[in-house]
Amino acid sequence: MVYSLADNITSPLGMTTQDNYQALKAGRSALRRYEGALGVPEPFTASLFSEEQRRALSHEGLTRFESLAVASIRDALAQTDLDVSQPRVVFILSTTKGNIELLSQGIQSPSDISPATAAQHISDAIGVSTTPLVVCNACISGVAALILASRLLEADCYDVAIVCGADVQNTFTVSGFQSLKAVSEDACRPFDLERTGLNLGEAAATLILGRQAKKAGCWTIEAGAIRNDGFHISSPSKNGDGARAALQAIGAEAVADTLAFVNAHGTATMFNDQMESVAIAQSGLQTVPVNALKGFYGHTLGAAGLLETVASMAAADDGTVLATRGFQELGVSGRIQVVRENGATRKRRFIKMISGFGGGNAAILCERGPLACEGEVMRERSGCAMQTTHRVCLTPQALTIDGKEVATACQLTDLYKRYVGDYPKYYKMDGLSRLGFLASELLLQAEGRAEADEMAADRAVILFNHASSIDADVKFQASIADPDNFFASPSVFVYTLPNIVTGEIAIRHHYHGETSFYVLPARDEQRMQQVITASFQDAATHSMIAGWVDYVDEQHYEASLQLIFRQPEQPSHSA
Repeated sequence: MVYSLADNITSPLGMTTQDNYQALKAGRSALRRYEGALGVPEPFTASLFSEEQRRALSHEGLTRFESLAVASIRDALAQTDLDVSQPRVVFILSTTKGNIELLSQGIQSPSDISPATAAQHISDAIGVSTTPLVVCNACISGVAALILASRLLEADCYDVAIVCGADVQNTFTVSGFQSLKAVSEDACRPFDLERTGLNLGEAAATLILGRQAKKAGCWTIEAGAIRNDGFHISSPSKNGDGARAALQAIGAEAVADTLAFVNAHGTATMFNDQMESVAIAQSGLQTVPVNALKGFYGHTLGAAGLLETVASMAAADDGTVLATRGFQELGVSGRIQVVRENGATRKRRFIKMISGFGGGNAAILCERGPLACEGEVMRERSGCAMQTTHRVCLTPQALTIDGKEVATACQLTDLYKRYVGDYPKYYKMDGLSRLGFLASELLLQAEGRAEADEMAADRAVILFNHASSIDADVKFQASIADPDNFFASPSVFVYTLPNIVTGEIAIRHHYHGETSFYVLPARDEQRMQQVITASFQDAATHSMIAGWVDYVDEQHYEASLQLIFRQPEQPSHSA
């Protein structure tokens, strides 16, 4: 486990964690109805910063998104005496779309749009010297970032991790969710019988984690897990398989009696709330209070997992179980205890769970430590031996499998027809997903189908790139650029999340292990290996497809994947 050193929430409800918590406790919501806002033709309800708040948050030389993240991080850092320039400090950014609104300004360079570039700008502004990491795992990004930070600290790669989740709303994001028919014109009602969809929101939240406790009674992250449904890229499994697997992996049922509450994702969409209720009930948590905070903030995308974790910590510190704003009557089949009004608790643990596009699900178990925890240093987790069995490298110039060149002048669809040919869904994919899908197919063919099928239950997919989903982003922006010819395509929008490629691979092969996607300022083999090695801390992960998958257009792409196995531990022999 790792220790919480400081935190912040910056949202339309306030600029500090305490401001936000007091608003939540008082039942105040930031949701408002907007018509003709953000260049979106249809009305929507959302939680947006006011113009006055935007001006107050602005930092010279930074975009609106970057300024928001910097404001949140600086408030958290002000609570510490950390020297963030030290090489044992890492910055991890959680976001779904980052600076995507730059596209509407005619800026289309992959480097300018990449969330890794924004992360570097933020990192420079706060004075961190190490290369930042971006978790771009759709809606689960915030919780996934906390899990990554915990792993890197537990592996003794760093002493401190500054984890910030942030997103701002714009024409791109709002019209995209509207195209999926997921947005409600009215305030959302999580888990309610009359729920009609989600609201969007903008916010930033920061949690600074360390290997050593700095104060008594600090919060810890005891366990975390990421699992994939392997079902659909934009709809959750109705049985809640991935969410239930994540809850089981953190030992939810065993600690049920000690939980103050489960903070659910609770988007107020028909299928997500239903899926979550089933997963919670089937994980032995039927009697544990369940709440969701979307009725206060809307869905804040890459900030959601962090914001809701920090708010839950503040509530538990105050002995409070926060109400689920908008909830009146249970409208899901899972028999769960959704909280209608604020309640009291003396328990010191809670679970934060979340799910998202690409089939991703994540959960963490948090505990407020004993009063005597000050100065305690976490125990380092031992690493594991790994073996790479097969490699595939694919560029427009050549295809290489296990070091042997097998094709030149490569066109993806030609290679698909030659080596795969039996998965028509390929033609619906964006360029990044086609690249990752094809490279993984060739990798698994090198392994052998029988061996690959044996690994279906727990195989992980861990991918990296720099350009994020720029190809799909540009195409979606083109569909909404002309107000007189406004057509937001759901089939394009869903691929503007780079982690969808990991979902496509999981669906194809029925993988239910971890799927994660990271964006880096540049290809960095050392940093990638660091993350890959840390990911094997999940005891369920015995093998993974991992590597670099970067796609700009048909002439500029690169996939370099490897199949990695955990080596069995050798028994020790006494003399």
